[in-house]
Amino acid sequence: MFAPPDAIKGWHAHVYFDAATRDAAARLRDGIAAAFPDAVLGRWHEVPVGPHPQAMYQVAFAPALFPALVPFLALNRDGLAVLVHPETGRQKADHLRHAMWMGAVLALDASVLPD
Repeated sequence: MFAPPDAIKGWHAHVYFDAATRDAAARLRDGIAAAFPDAVLGRWHEVPVGPHPQAMYQVAFAPALFPALVPFLALNRDGLAVLVHPETGRQKADHLRHAMWMGAVLALDASVLPD
C-alpha cells in the first residue's frame, strides 16, 4: 500500500555543523531567514540532541515551501550535511525511511525515536 502525499503535514531540515563549519551554517541560516520568512528556524544545538549525531539546527516548513526551500538548501549548503524529512506523525519512519540526505549521510540514533 502506498502512503498518500497528503499524509505529510510539514517538513523538517536539519543542518549539521561542527566548529570548522559553524560559520557556513550561520550563513545558510541567514539566507534561509531572508528568503523564507515563513520557515521556522529552531535553536542552535551545539551538542548532539535526540537522534542527531552532531551539532545542528532545525528548519521547519510547510509543504508549500518544499519546491523552493529544498532546492535552496541543495544549492547553498556549502558542503554541510542536511537531512530533510517529512512530518507524518511517525517519527522513526520519517527520520529513517522517508528521509533525504544532502551531502554526508550521518548515522542517526534510531533507539530514541518512537515508532
